[in-house]
Amino acid sequence: GQTATRLLIGRIRSGRVAFLIRILLGKAEFCTRGSALEPEVRLVANIHGNEVLGRELLVTLAQHLCAMHRRGDSRVSSLLERTRVHIVPSLNPDGYQFATESMERELFSGRMNMQNMDLNRNFPDLTNIVLRMKAPKRHWGPVPIPDEYWSDEVAPETRAVMRWSSSIPFVISANLHGGDLLIRYPYDLSLTGEEESSPSPDEEVFLHLASTYADAHKIIANNGTESCPLGMSAAGGVGSGAQVYNLHGGMQDFSYLHHGCFEITVELGCKKFPNASELEQEWENNREALFSFLESVHQGIKGVVRNENGRGIRGIHIAVKGNPRDVVTTRSGEYWRLLQPGTYLVQASGPGYLPSLKRVYIPEGMRHAGQVNFKLQPDPRPRRITLQRWKQRRWMAKHASGRRHGGDQLNTRHGYPSDCSGGKEKEIRSWLIKVEVVVRLLK
Repeated sequence: GQTATRLLIGRIRSGRVAFLIRILLGKAEFCTRGSALEPEVRLVANIHGNEVLGRELLVTLAQHLCAMHRRGDSRVSSLLERTRVHIVPSLNPDGYQFATESMERELFSGRMNMQNMDLNRNFPDLTNIVLRMKAPKRHWGPVPIPDEYWSDEVAPETRAVMRWSSSIPFVISANLHGGDLLIRYPYDLSLTGEEESSPSPDEEVFLHLASTYADAHKIIANNGTESCPLGMSAAGGVGSGAQVYNLHGGMQDFSYLHHGCFEITVELGCKKFPNASELEQEWENNREALFSFLESVHQGIKGVVRNENGRGIRGIHIAVKGNPRDVVTTRSGEYWRLLQPGTYLVQASGPGYLPSLKRVYIPEGMRHAGQVNFKLQPDPRPRRITLQRWKQRRWMAKHASGRRHGGDQLNTRHGYPSDCSGGKEKEIRSWLIKVEVVVRLLK
């Protein structure tokens, strides 16, 4: 069957298109696949148009995955049989085009899109909302987008990636940048605005993901550093974003807080626009790191939450004791919860059902996610809003009412119900044009 497909994810102001390469080994779309429990992984580059190394690396990665699969490489075949890989080589093709024509591309020429907007400052600032929560230990799921966000100008590239991310339950993601050599993870913002540690509830998992990339990178793994003109610093080449510098509206934090996707930011090196002669060595520096990162999605637990009739239930919260951030099941009842080795109490709960609690043990050295399924029984009691749920709703209403306008579909994250119907795929969004052209990368 086909290995890769090319899809258009957005047409931007200039008329150029942003596209993705989806590598699924000919398997069904998310809306029609049933409950295969194959995690979705996303790689995005060139969000700043003059940072082009990531763009070249991701095109090479797609070619390499297809070629090695056709040759029967066991590692690649095992990865693609268990994982659904989505690659966006360039999120900012207008900026890239401008950078290629500029002599100052190593500085800022081409960084912005055609509207002179920094795409990595254009996403909703949900981090500030979470950091200012009065009861941060209360369990919470996807943080909604505040209404006031849509009153400002939102770039078409930003809208495209936000809607695409709302249509597919990505588990992990990496966005590739240039200008320094380090790996960052959430949060990108501290409460004080100072350069200091600002850990998320999933600090251990994020540190593991970032270290997985860093430890497999040929330069970082050998304690290599680069003194970049505009460079930041992080111990061991790994650190939370706020330790390096504070930023509002980044894609990394938004992906985590709104979509539940564990995203890291990879700064690939000092040179934002390296010479073509350097690309082969940069591929060697990053090849194993990219592979290891893709494989790292297979950790923690995954499963399906079903009702008494065996049907998957969407919108069920999967809570881990001691961690306030919940994940939410898809329309098929699927969930993925990244966790480090240890023993956990995991609860599945939702309106109209009695909660179910399980003790889960994840041993050291486990190379795949353990499957933990739940079967929920209907709650015989009349539905009523508990004091805790009332407080949660009041808090949500205060910060983001989610009225039905520009971003309404992005605030219906629970299970992607509007994208699928009757087992047949609908057009995911008007901006996602299903061209379904096979990418024959190696011809």
